[in-house]
Amino acid sequence: MAIDATGNNSALSAATAQGTNNPKSILGKDDFMKLLLVQLQYQDPTEPMDSEKILTQTSQLASLESAENTKKALEKLSASLGSAQQFSTIAAIGKTADLGSDAIAHDKGSSSTFEVYFPNDVEQGSVVITDADGKTIKTLDVGTNKAGVYKFDWDGSDNNGGAADSGIYHVNAVYNDPNGNKLQTRLGAYPIESVRFDNGNTLVKVGSNYVPLSSVKEVY
Repeated sequence: MAIDATGNNSALSAATAQGTNNPKSILGKDDFMKLLLVQLQYQDPTEPMDSEKILTQTSQLASLESAENTKKALEKLSASLGSAQQFSTIAAIGKTADLGSDAIAHDKGSSSTFEVYFPNDVEQGSVVITDADGKTIKTLDVGTNKAGVYKFDWDGSDNNGGAADSGIYHVNAVYNDPNGNKLQTRLGAYPIESVRFDNGNTLVKVGSNYVPLSSVKEVY
């Protein structure tokens, strides 16, 4: 395509004006349409643009518009699904969240605090702390309590009065309900008391703490 000196200056001015209006220099379908019209306006009458090229550019404009519309639709769908997923978590309130682990990390000479959920009333029972080999290190009395989440403080001693070594320990509990049924529970499984949304993140309250929903391995 041939463009005379006047056309070249005008096209340059149009492009410069577009660059001023679009400081990020991102060209959309409207920008390409303007460029095509400028090309048609300032084409050399003795050497006009090839109609095949015009059709190709028009087709490209249609493809660009379609891609932009698809992108916008997907962004709206993604935002909608994200919101729906967040608010659907509210339905989990009252159910039990399993964090997937019954373990605590203990440092020798220090005390460790943890929480255990008892789904049923406790007539009598014990919290059993075992090491990685399954050996019982410490037994804590549960007492008689209503169903609920209870906090326990382990002073770090073993059943012989010595100090437990640093390491990973597992916390489980065995208890009888008022009807004499023998039941079991463990650290890491708690009822979901509430749901909180914080900067796009979903947090659930289990025990006395809020944890990310991604930390929950199972809800039942």
